[in-house]
Amino acid sequence: MVKRGNFFFRNYSACWEFFKESRWHIVFALGIFALTFLIGFAYPAFFRAEIFGFIEELVAMLGDKGGIELTGFIFLNNLKASFMAIILGIGIGIFPLVTAVVNGYLLGFVSREAVSQNGLFVLWQLLPHGIFELPAVIFSIGIGMRLGSQVVSSWWLVVGSGKGKRKKRDTNHGVGYVFMEGLRFFVFVIFPLLLIAAVVEGLLIGLL
Repeated sequence: MVKRGNFFFRNYSACWEFFKESRWHIVFALGIFALTFLIGFAYPAFFRAEIFGFIEELVAMLGDKGGIELTGFIFLNNLKASFMAIILGIGIGIFPLVTAVVNGYLLGFVSREAVSQNGLFVLWQLLPHGIFELPAVIFSIGIGMRLGSQVVSSWWLVVGSGKGKRKKRDTNHGVGYVFMEGLRFFVFVIFPLLLIAAVVEGLLIGLL
């Protein structure tokens, strides 16, 4: 029990330190997400046909699933998206940036449509799982952006500095460090948040 406690304490302490190091990338991810959410909510005029087509396909796909299947589908889908937002950040952060823009606008668009049909109170139905799912998504995007910015910094360091300085930087907070700590954060923070969100969302949809 003590060893297990130490194991979790060490990993969550490392996650907390990594979170503090990545906080501005996470804040930037939150800002992009919030901005595109507001655009989608205030001006839901872009890609309407594509979004409604996507929603119809999703509803048809989920229509015959039970509570457990629905929970599993939601969890695996969000888990895959979050994982990809982190690891594909290595492509100078383009993929997580696009993920923030697309998901922010899509959520704003859907929220606007839901409010127009069912009133503002419908947004409260998103709260129980949203308080777990949205932070997980934002964390993933922020870590992916940090990984991308670290790749750019490493390239710049290769061009502008000597080999010895580059090696020291890579040992401390280089691409490998951000990648491995990002995976640790994914396992110990993002994974549990998405699991809780999927269970709550599956239960809520099953009750509706």
